[in-house]
Formats: sequence, C-alpha cells, structure tokens
Amino acid sequence: MIAVRGVSKVYALGSVRVEALRGVTLDVAAGEMVCIMGRSGSGKSTLLRQLGLIDRPTEGTIEIDGEEVSGLPERRRSALRLAKLGYVFQEYALLPELTAEENVYLPAMMRGGGARQRRAKARELLARVGLEDRARHRPKELSGGEQQRVAIARSLINDPVVLYADEPTANLDTASGRTVMEALSQLNRELGVTVLYVTHDPAERVHASREVHLEDGVLVGDGIPA
Repeated sequence: MIAVRGVSKVYALGSVRVEALRGVTLDVAAGEMVCIMGRSGSGKSTLLRQLGLIDRPTEGTIEIDGEEVSGLPERRRSALRLAKLGYVFQEYALLPELTAEENVYLPAMMRGGGARQRRAKARELLARVGLEDRARHRPKELSGGEQQRVAIARSLINDPVVLYADEPTANLDTASGRTVMEALSQLNRELGVTVLYVTHDPAERVHASREVHLEDGVLVGDGIPA
C-alpha cells in the first residue's frame, strides 16, 4: 500500500539547515495499523506530512496504492488527497457553524454526487463511531472525545485507502483517548482501511499491528509491538 524509499526532509531556517528526516525507508501493507513513535522532534509528524501529501520530501520517493506520488504536480496530489487519503488531526479541525453530520459529509461535497447519499453515509459513519444521536449537534455541544470521533467519521467519508492520525488523543483525557483509539482500531478491523497514527503515549501501542520508531529523523525500530 505504501512504499517509502530514502526519504529525507530538510528545512532551511535562515542559514540553518534542520534535517527532520534522514533516509527513511519503510513499507506498509494494506490493512495494517501502524503506530509511529518517538520523542518530540524525532520526525514523527514530519513523516506523516510526507506520507499524507501535505508536504514534499527533499529527497527520496513515496508510492501509495501503486502510484509514485512525491513528484506529482499539486493538482494531482490534491485529487489523491481527496480521493484516497483520510486525515485525523490533533485539534479536530471541525467547522464550528456546522453540525456533526455536516462536518462529516463536507469533503464528499467536493467530489460531487447526490446530497441524499452524502447525508445517509455521514449518518452511517457517525453510527459506526457511536455518535448517531449527536448528528445534529455543533462542535461546541460535543466533548473533545466526541469531536475527535466526528473527525474520524469525516476522514472516512470518501472511502480512503489510508487513514493518517497525528496525535489524535493528545488533547483528550485518558477515557476519551481510549475511546478514540478503540474507534480507530475497530474501523481498521471492520473496514480494512490502512491506518498510520502518531502517538507519544506508550499505552497506545496496544492498538497497532506494527510499531515504527524514529529518533532524530532516522528509522531506528520497526516490528510487532512488545
């Protein structure tokens, strides 16, 4: 599903060069749930940004679902992000003026299709994450954990082949974080969507089928969680 070859990312801060990633090579099979771990500044989120086509690597190549994507023009990258990739962010990124249901189906509006089908699918996805009774509520009427589950439902509206989650529980209490991770794990099992998630919490390793460790931008560990 994902093939990463020699990916490096260098940021120039004035005259200073910061090597955020250094020669990362990684393969992820379809249906895996991969936990990306490392200390703050290790390159976890930078790697996810490259894989999610939000940023471009300085060197190396990335292949997703059989297509080399790192050198594509921005219009094609945008189309791939919409059609094949789902995103869950630490800060939820919900629009406050929209209901939970409207937030979920918003990305589907960008692809066209019927409004009735979009709404039905949004309600189905909210039910999958246990929020069928909160569809008409706006973000301010939801807890942090509920908002993050809305974000998970939204990430699935266009049937992505890969879902990326960047520190999805960092702003949540322990109980809410556990609920969010269990929702991601259940969707991975039931829908077969490939999931890559970044976390700083060792307790969240239990949800992964595989664990990747970064240190100073270098891949230093790759295997089954202990």
